[in-house]
Amino acid sequence: MTDVPDVPAVPPEPGADDGRFRRRRRGRTLRKVVLGLAGIAGFLVTWQLLPTLGIVNEAYFPTATDTIGQLIVLMGDLEFWRNVGRTLTSWAIGLLIATVLAVVLGTVIGLVPFLRRATHTTVEFLRPIPSVALIPLAILMFGYQLQAALLIIVYASFWQVFIQVLYGVADVDAVARDTARSFGLTRGSRIVNLVFPTALPYLMTGLRLAATVALILAITAEMFISIPGLGRAIMIARESGQWTTVYALVIVTGMLGLLVNLGFRAIERRTLSWHQSVRGEELL
Repeated sequence: MTDVPDVPAVPPEPGADDGRFRRRRRGRTLRKVVLGLAGIAGFLVTWQLLPTLGIVNEAYFPTATDTIGQLIVLMGDLEFWRNVGRTLTSWAIGLLIATVLAVVLGTVIGLVPFLRRATHTTVEFLRPIPSVALIPLAILMFGYQLQAALLIIVYASFWQVFIQVLYGVADVDAVARDTARSFGLTRGSRIVNLVFPTALPYLMTGLRLAATVALILAITAEMFISIPGLGRAIMIARESGQWTTVYALVIVTGMLGLLVNLGFRAIERRTLSWHQSVRGEELL
């Protein structure tokens, strides 16, 4: 019997694994784009056929081609872009106020067990109240002004961030907390080096959810409080019977929501590139 000589293993070329990973990642991205475009095409075809075949009344449900044509016309109107700017302004102001309040209160309450227990019942009572139910109160307090819209935007967005920060601060590992204390780290140092990294993934998730909620409430407030913006433009078009314009503006609000979600998701991935949740998604 002849012994087979050992063949030394050939080490992989430097960067070979990285190259395969990048190719797999590009392939996944391409598949997502293709499937997304196919879904949009199927939706538009279905939309076009419903009024064309008489399944729905075309007078109240215009075709996709008519709506897209009206959308192109609107994009050439300066007032349309002003309304977009007004909506985004109220959205940004409300989201900023809600985020600052939620981070401060969530951190303070989360770090003090007594406060967490004392406010638990109040939080669980206030959190489920729909923001739209506060519209009459907002009008009574501020009239038909931007402040009324900000009240309901802030209220809805606040809970999305506050709850996440509260859970994130409370999720600090007990062993790590005790170790930090044993090394004599100050409270400020523990917050910066221990609490903040633990709560950051929760905070980014809350911000992404709050951004979408804030946009929804900004448009809702414009519809019912009659402050300038896309929501008010939708109501004016509806009252005038301009249904094609109504659907075109609805598409715009949907596109804004998509862009907001994609933007905050990109910020979340870049900010948490070190976190296992994001690294796990990249390796799938």
